[in-house]
Parts: sequence; structure tokens; C-alpha cells
Amino acid sequence: MTEVARAPKRARLYVTRVDPWSVTKVAFLLSLAIGIILITAVAGLWWVLDVTGVFTTVSTTVDDVVGTAATGFNLMDYVELSRVMGVAVVLASIEIVVVSILATLFAILYNLTVGLTGGIEVVLSDDV
Repeated sequence: MTEVARAPKRARLYVTRVDPWSVTKVAFLLSLAIGIILITAVAGLWWVLDVTGVFTTVSTTVDDVVGTAATGFNLMDYVELSRVMGVAVVLASIEIVVVSILATLFAILYNLTVGLTGGIEVVLSDDV
């Protein structure tokens, strides 16, 4: 008994509306994940730079070039961990808010323009 090869079934669908609230929730969660990654990356990078002595080397180099050995330039006064992490948390918070607002705005704009463009075509197939 031979099996007859059949053509895959295909269905063409058009995305004609996107729920802005759903887009907002997904965008918030994704931007929250990006914010956590950003904070973790900044902490890791600061730790690596501190352990390898980059901050001390830069401070010494600035003292040598500028000639302010008497006053003693200390880079750690400007890039201490609490200050750097504070800036990272503020930037991550701003990123979360901005990405969530922009995603919602783009969903609303998509819903407004879908009448002109016809929407996004999605082809579903049962290819094996």
C-alpha cells in the first residue's frame, strides 16, 4: 500500500488588530528583563574593572599627565560602586517606562493604520 503524498495545507491570516493592553504587558515584562540584565552587566563590569586595577591605573595616569600629584586625583571618588549602580538603576527604570509607553503607542498606531495597509499577513502551514 503506497502512501499518497499530499500537499501541505496553508491558511493565510491577516493581523488586523493588536490589543494595546496586551502589548503593554509584554513590553513591560521584556523591558524589565532587559533592565535586570543591564544592572547585572554594569555590576559585573565594575567588579572586573576594580579587580583588574583599571581604576587605580587610570588615576595614576591622570596624575602623571596633569601633574596634580600634590592634590591626588582619585577616580574612585567619581565611579564608586554605589554611584555607578544608582545611575544604572535610574537608567534601567527610564528604559522600562519608555519602552512600555512606546510599545503601547506603536500598537495604537498600528490599529489606526491597519485600515490603510490591510494588516500583516501570516501564513500558517502544516509542513512536516
